[in-house]
Amino acid sequence: MALLLGVAGVGYRLVLILLTVPASNSDEATFGLAALHIAGGHERPVFLYGQRYMGVLESYLAAPLLGWAGPSWPLLRLPLLALYAIFLWLAYRLTRRIFSGWLAVVVVGLLALGSERVVRDQLTAVGGRPEVKPAVLALLLIAVALGERRVRHRWLATGAFGLLAGLALWSDWLIAPYLLVAVVALVLAVPRDLVGWPGVLLVAGFAAGIAPVVKDNIVAPAGQDSLSVFREISTKEGVAPSLAERLHGGLLEGVPLASGLCPMDGCARGAQWFGALYPVLLLAAAGLGVVAYRRAVDPAARVRAVAILALVVGAALTLLAYVRSPLAATDPLANARYLSVLQISLPAVLWPLWLAAAHAPRATASVAARLRGVAATGVLAALTVATLAGTLAFVAGMPGVRAEERSARRLADAVLRAGLREVYGDYWTCGRLIFNTGEAVACGVLDGDLRPGQNRYPAYWRRVGLAARPGYVLAAGSPAERALRRLLGGRADAAVVAEVDGTRVYRPEHAVRPWR
Repeated sequence: MALLLGVAGVGYRLVLILLTVPASNSDEATFGLAALHIAGGHERPVFLYGQRYMGVLESYLAAPLLGWAGPSWPLLRLPLLALYAIFLWLAYRLTRRIFSGWLAVVVVGLLALGSERVVRDQLTAVGGRPEVKPAVLALLLIAVALGERRVRHRWLATGAFGLLAGLALWSDWLIAPYLLVAVVALVLAVPRDLVGWPGVLLVAGFAAGIAPVVKDNIVAPAGQDSLSVFREISTKEGVAPSLAERLHGGLLEGVPLASGLCPMDGCARGAQWFGALYPVLLLAAAGLGVVAYRRAVDPAARVRAVAILALVVGAALTLLAYVRSPLAATDPLANARYLSVLQISLPAVLWPLWLAAAHAPRATASVAARLRGVAATGVLAALTVATLAGTLAFVAGMPGVRAEERSARRLADAVLRAGLREVYGDYWTCGRLIFNTGEAVACGVLDGDLRPGQNRYPAYWRRVGLAARPGYVLAAGSPAERALRRLLGGRADAAVVAEVDGTRVYRPEHAVRPWR
């Protein structure tokens, strides 16, 4: 049953990948461009261009495919489908090992579904989340297997644990809470085995995985190391949201969005119930984990209880870190992606409900236990229905997403037909345009005042800066387009060489660079 559900989930996502759904964007294009540069042997980036804290492991995974076939959104995303399939398999294995087989089936079934928010985090190459989730599950499975004495080559297993932890931390720092609890689980599972060579291999594996980060930070200019950049983006100035606002954005909107219960435009009040229930389920799972640990009669049972507590504490720390951040309140719809790693702890969150529902039909169950079982069954059913509804709502909106993607491709074709090879545009136009044209067109990013914007890869900006007659690709009626038309005056209409779905392509007789 789990295999059937898993195949359905992979097949659903394969269709989405072939259709380029969800739509591509310039953030994803930057990963694709990095993959092209890696495939061509030009560069070996450690972090995403212009973002010295987000690893580009996804670019390295896609590089062979893009090097073989050229720029392609489906090929860029194909390695992420493999990572999703591995995640499903590992989620099933871990759930079956430390909980129960049929709960593992339910977990796979829920993970096979996917709203736009969930699928976007799983299938778009925007860094970190697709690869760190299977990494954490693998770490916990290694710890459990070592604790249960089921591993023949124990030294290799500890070395692999360290390597996976280092790679995951390089890929996305947001996974740090789960890595911390996974390490604690390993130490509690086999404390004596980590003394000597296994411990050396553990440290050596971690050092190998995190080595690209260390090397890059050694040569980084002052203030451009990962810690400085991460500290800067985490301490933006402004009015700090209240605790109530952060709890509302983090729990009532962020958790349902990340769990696939809501569309991308927000959670209705009827869907916010799971966010309110989530901390309660974590507390219940923590209590059950502590009881299991205290009742354990052998090391194998004890390490399984530790793994359960690791899932609970990892989710709690991730949620706490998110709720402490202003991001939880300022834009919960966009920032809910930071909670996508909570899928790792789905088995632990469902465990209290599963035990209550499974205990109710027993002949020895009390009336109170039967009532709890009915309530737990209702919650599980409601969660399944809400997740399915979120998936169906996403599927119903696919035609609009496909139309938007076709529009981006038509725009790239129009720029090429106009003979333009160097253009200026906004951030969300430039990266996508460069990737869609296979770098035949270079695009320099401007803000709404026609000033230099967020140019992640300086080489494109320099190339456009050398052009005698660069083009301008701007949304009709946008602040940047209005500023350009003011500068062109009566020559504005004559400079328009194409218009595609509300985006105008200009080619003035002379370059317009007001920042100079």
